[in-house]
Amino acid sequence: MTELITYDKKGAVALLTLNRPEKLNALNYATNDCLLSLLDAIETDPSIRAIILTGAGERAFSAGGDIHEFTESVKAGVDEAVRDFCKRGQTMTARLEAFQKPIIAAVNGIAFGGGCEITEAVHLAIASERAVFAKPEINIGIPPTFGGTQRLPRLAGRKRALELLLTGDTFSPQRAYEMGLINKVVSHDELIPTAIDLADRIIRHSPLAASRIITAVARGINATIDEGLLIEREQFARMAATQDVHEGLSAWIARRTPEYVGA
Repeated sequence: MTELITYDKKGAVALLTLNRPEKLNALNYATNDCLLSLLDAIETDPSIRAIILTGAGERAFSAGGDIHEFTESVKAGVDEAVRDFCKRGQTMTARLEAFQKPIIAAVNGIAFGGGCEITEAVHLAIASERAVFAKPEINIGIPPTFGGTQRLPRLAGRKRALELLLTGDTFSPQRAYEMGLINKVVSHDELIPTAIDLADRIIRHSPLAASRIITAVARGINATIDEGLLIEREQFARMAATQDVHEGLSAWIARRTPEYVGA
């Protein structure tokens, strides 16, 4: 049986590839569950410092949820549809958003529905010039279900998000960049090398500091400024007694490259 998600190591970077190209890498339930299992394994693997997530084939990053599978859940009843589709998808994107190691989406093609929601949820995203985005759920009579009604307005602003959510229109990687959904647009051939370069520029630093930054941003972004500053202080306090802090300070004073141990 073909792997639903392939896993390759590029040094300290895990390259995860959604691997249903014949289905435009649609996110069926098994793919969602597989991604969660891989994240669980990577989280406790000290040899992996960052993740790049992309799609197999030349056409799609991910076309979103598997509509045929979802349709059967809807037919089974509201409770089943909410449990099997909505809750599963929200659990997956929340896991990506709060993951303690940096995750970079390398958007190589179509990123519709759940594929767009993955892009919204991960920490960083780079898109190929061939990428195309959409929030097309309204075309089948539903709102987005993997967090799209919440994360896109926070990234792009309420009015720009509502235009995309209410029309279902496609939008270009250039517009996605302008709205803050992605960090950069590159040529198709440069997509993975650029993502790897970004990962390498992150993992040269303390893995613990990266984790604390991700946590502070994820927890603080919807808090008041006072609550956010408290979260920031808490994350600093967690770092202050670590070996990585002492190594970073010593290396800076000695003008040498730090050697972080992640402790």
